[in-house]
Amino acid sequence: MKFLLAAALVLAGSAAAYRCPCCAALSTKLGKKVVYPSSASYETSINSYWSGQAQLSPFCIVQPTGAEDVSQIVKTLVRTSKRSYPCRFAIRGGGHTPWAGSSNIQRGVTIDLSLMSKTTLNKDATAASIGPGSRWVNVYEVLDQLGVSVPGGRAGSVGVAGLTLGGGNSFFAARYGLVCDNVLNFEIVLADGRIVNANAKSNADLFQALKGGSNNFGIVTRFDLVAFKQGNIWGGVAVYPSSTTSQQLQAFVNFGNKIAKNPYGSIISIYQYSSTSDGISVTNAYEYTKPEANAPPFDEFLKIPNKIVDTLRVTNLTDLTAELEQAYGFRDSFSTITFKNDIRVLHKVIDIFNSKISLAKKRAVGQYSIVSLIQPIPTIFSKHSVERGGNVLGLDRAKDNLVLFLCDLSWKDAKDDQLFKEISSSTITEIGNYAKSIGADNEYIYLDYADKSQNPLRSYGSSNLRKIRNVAKKYDPTGVFQRLVPGGFKLAAAGPAYP
Repeated sequence: MKFLLAAALVLAGSAAAYRCPCCAALSTKLGKKVVYPSSASYETSINSYWSGQAQLSPFCIVQPTGAEDVSQIVKTLVRTSKRSYPCRFAIRGGGHTPWAGSSNIQRGVTIDLSLMSKTTLNKDATAASIGPGSRWVNVYEVLDQLGVSVPGGRAGSVGVAGLTLGGGNSFFAARYGLVCDNVLNFEIVLADGRIVNANAKSNADLFQALKGGSNNFGIVTRFDLVAFKQGNIWGGVAVYPSSTTSQQLQAFVNFGNKIAKNPYGSIISIYQYSSTSDGISVTNAYEYTKPEANAPPFDEFLKIPNKIVDTLRVTNLTDLTAELEQAYGFRDSFSTITFKNDIRVLHKVIDIFNSKISLAKKRAVGQYSIVSLIQPIPTIFSKHSVERGGNVLGLDRAKDNLVLFLCDLSWKDAKDDQLFKEISSSTITEIGNYAKSIGADNEYIYLDYADKSQNPLRSYGSSNLRKIRNVAKKYDPTGVFQRLVPGGFKLAAAGPAYP
């Protein structure tokens, strides 16, 4: 009986999808590039989202293979919206943002860019052109073989589009700035279907707004990034017992304050509790963008005793970014906050982390993991940004070295959704309140780590938010990407900016 009911629901959903005028109009224009529920291509696309909550069920999925297809899709959806009812749609690059509706949609159309994933290098090896459906592993697999690289993601499955349009941290940030700062040109489809280029000379206002402004202006169909010669680098992970926490935090603060002296170094510190092992570990991902082992920036960390695991080696980016992957198949949550590089706040972070573990132990139904992740955001990052023409993130306002915090939660049972929503929200609130109480707070919210309840665009500051709004009105005067694309962080929800 249950099987028959489930089958009936699937058939009913499929029938509704085929009756959707938006999907019907797309099928007329793009044929088999539009796929429907119960088809293998549809199921493959849905199941490839990293987080369980993101696996929604659109009426149909359209899979373009080039900018002309994307242009036709946008024009068709806008035209059909005027004739019938609004064709709401989602834009999916890598599909790594965890919250529901960020890059997928229920009862709408999902534009899945995954077939646009080619990476090519120009003749003088100074620029790499990357498709919006690429994941960073696709990029590194090509560029590693050519002895070049670009500033990009640190986990291979993360999408190029989302990371870049939200700012993007990388192993190379202290040398070259954020990922968005290294874009030479965006090819983008606007709301009226035009395909234009945005760079320092053409559509320069749009070029700058795309560096942090996310999906508020159009659909980027190609990223041209600065490329540079790059061989193997040294890196990997070192895992320690939680008893080393005090030493770890002091070493982290010192590392963040000294990055500018040796910008080849990078670190991510991960404090993790797993209900499976019922234990806390400290994992440091060290990277040095030269083939040089145990470089001086890591001296203080490498002296910490009782190392449990050590994978440090000289290797390529394809290999290293595979190591920093997180498991698929969980329900996931990201939330974030930024604060000054202050040891007091870091100790408070760990106190709060421990309190949330205690709470989860009492209330969680299924398997789960709680992660507190910290990484330095020194002022040298924004210095490079300004040198490259600037972005809209507002990090150049900071006069102090900062720390970027991520609350990363994973759980198996949907019954625990509310619990982990509470843990995520209260963690950020408590850290923020403490940092503010000692004058160590900072307004910046990193869009790529932000929960749907957070407001990263507002955190960019009034002048940057005004700039983004003006650009959106100029290039999308009818508000297509505000009205028809509910996913992502919308300007209407940004409200007044922080000063």
